[in-house]
Amino acid sequence: MSSSPTLSTVFFDLDGTLADTAPDLAAALNQLFEQHGHKALPYEVIRPTVSMGGNAMLKLGFTIDEATQQFEQLRDEFLAIYDRRLHRDSRLFAGMSEVLDEIEAIGLRWGIITNKSTWLTEPLISELGLTERTGCIVCGDSTAHRKPHPAPMFHACKLTGSLPQESIYVGDARRDIEAGKASGMQTLAAAWGYIEKEDFIDSWGADAIIQSPAGILEWLRQKR
Repeated sequence: MSSSPTLSTVFFDLDGTLADTAPDLAAALNQLFEQHGHKALPYEVIRPTVSMGGNAMLKLGFTIDEATQQFEQLRDEFLAIYDRRLHRDSRLFAGMSEVLDEIEAIGLRWGIITNKSTWLTEPLISELGLTERTGCIVCGDSTAHRKPHPAPMFHACKLTGSLPQESIYVGDARRDIEAGKASGMQTLAAAWGYIEKEDFIDSWGADAIIQSPAGILEWLRQKR
């Protein structure tokens, strides 16, 4: 009878899983809307789209085709606004600091795998005080493919000296779970994240749905 693989590494998605970045992203988006004569949207409307990326957020206020030059210009303007307030109100989710402390205390490695671009990710991670602690920071432009492709997951394993079958990935979007499963990792769906009502979390096929960061530790204790 074969035993379960030993867990060595916990990988996290960034926006909506490790850190609550929606306040700064929403504020930047509403500033862009107002500059273009559009009405600002309630935070509750913007928050669920954050994990889907900048294009999805822009489509909340602009109906132009994302393949057009005008859309590209809007995206560049949005990112420039966001860059100026990148970490003004962004914080680790409540309880996540304790999760990272415990992961380190029990001798596990941890890392970050995000679709966010490097030029935005690295300053944010630095401001959160995590640069020297994390085993890797894999961004949307670190490999030729982004999640849901498994390439970022394999790259993160290479950087941390981990095996996919000994790793878990925690994320708040369907593509996070798809990427984790495609690479051979176990997956945890972060129910506290930025999830749209129409994207049913229980249909993602994650190994478990975790309701709060503390639930990660509970799951790890059961596995260990």
